[in-house]
Order: sequence, then C-alpha cells, then structure tokens
Amino acid sequence: MNNKHDPSNQSAQFGFRKVAAEDKARLVAGVFTSVAEKYDIMNDLMSLGVHRLWKRFTIELSGVGPGQSVLDVASGTGDLAAAFAERVGSNGWVVATDINNAMLERGRDALLDRGISGNISHALANAERLPFPDHSFDCVSIAFGLRNVTHIDVALSAMHRILKPGGRLLVLEFSKPLAPIRPLYDAYSKFLPWLGKLVANDAESYRYLVESIRMHPDQNTLKGMMIEAGFKHCDYYNLSGGIVALHRGYKL
Repeated sequence: MNNKHDPSNQSAQFGFRKVAAEDKARLVAGVFTSVAEKYDIMNDLMSLGVHRLWKRFTIELSGVGPGQSVLDVASGTGDLAAAFAERVGSNGWVVATDINNAMLERGRDALLDRGISGNISHALANAERLPFPDHSFDCVSIAFGLRNVTHIDVALSAMHRILKPGGRLLVLEFSKPLAPIRPLYDAYSKFLPWLGKLVANDAESYRYLVESIRMHPDQNTLKGMMIEAGFKHCDYYNLSGGIVALHRGYKL
C-alpha cells in the first residue's frame, strides 16, 4: 500500500513550482541559508516593523507562565523564543528548533547578545520529525515557518503528539488578506523580490517567499487541518487585515 507521504510517489510545492517531496527541505534550507545574514533587517523592511506587533500578540495570547515548557519550531533568529524565555522564568524551559543550521546559529547568537541563555536550548530538527517524547511541552509555537514545511499535516500531528494534555499550539503565518486590501497587497508582493535584491542581493529567495505565501492554506483551511490533526477549540485571529493570521488550538 502506498503511503500518501512516501517521497517516492509524492511531489511538494516549492513556491509555484512542483518538486519531489524529498527535495523540498533541502531547497528551503538553501533559501534560508542565503537569507540568514539579512533576515532580521528584511523582516523589518518587509513588514515596516509590524512583525514585532504580530509576535507580541502571539506571546500575549499564548497563556505561557512561569515554570512552563515551550517549544518554538522554526525559531529562526529567536524573537518568540526570547519572549517565551522571559515568561517562563528560571524554573521554565524553552527549546528553539530550526531545520536550517545557519538560522539556528543566528538565533543562538542573537539570544546570547541579549543575555538569554540560562533557560533555553537549541536543536536542529525537522518540524515533521520532532525528536521529543510525547506530552513534553505546555506550548508549541511556529511563526512564519509552517508554509515551508513539506507536509503540513504531518508537522501538525507531530506538534500535537509532543504537547501535554491541556497544552496549546500557536501558528503565526501569512494568510489570505481580506478583499478590500487584496489589490494593494498583491502590488506590494511584486515589490519584495526587488527589495531582496537591493538589500540582501538575493531576489530569487524572496521571490520564493512571496510564492510560498500565495500557496499556503487560507485561514479556514488551516483551521480544518489543525482539527484533523487532533486539536480542539481551534480559532484564528486576522492581523493587519488578514495579511497574517494567528491560529490557536488545544490538545485535550
């Protein structure tokens, strides 16, 4: 019987292109290796700094408190991991993971520069094969990383597995803007590869990032995928007119 996620008979979306499923992780890794050095600068430029507000809202809605354990998947340069480390305090623990070693090292260095090290660790890990025991974390977060996963449903199931009963998943991701702002958003999206070329000397990586946003499931589709993965009481919050959405679900 064929497994629907068997890479020998499956393709995956890499931006607007179809590629072999087994190749997508390598191609995504190449993108983020290329953009790692300018990642934070480009985030500020692309979002006009608003990404910080989106992340702050995510932290506030997480309900994370002192002594709890948090896994930040696709942690990148560690903005969420740093905020969670402050919230859980010295008796809590945060694990920051990323599939890309260049991004993981950037995140580790950024946290050390901010004096954050005592209650946080880093691990190179694929979101679909999280190397942690069942029922390990009170909260799992993934910000702007889910659209880069080869099999989103597999990653959601992996995150559900490692959550404790009563734990919650937070997915912060670009989504489908509301109709009134969609034309302006589409026009702005066409500008981003040019900005990537100007600032990071890399138009192709930012063209992929724009395409990956377009191909990502919309708000209700992603909510349905979370429910299918076993999450309960799922909801989402449109931010900046739906340009970004924060999804939340619980493991009961």
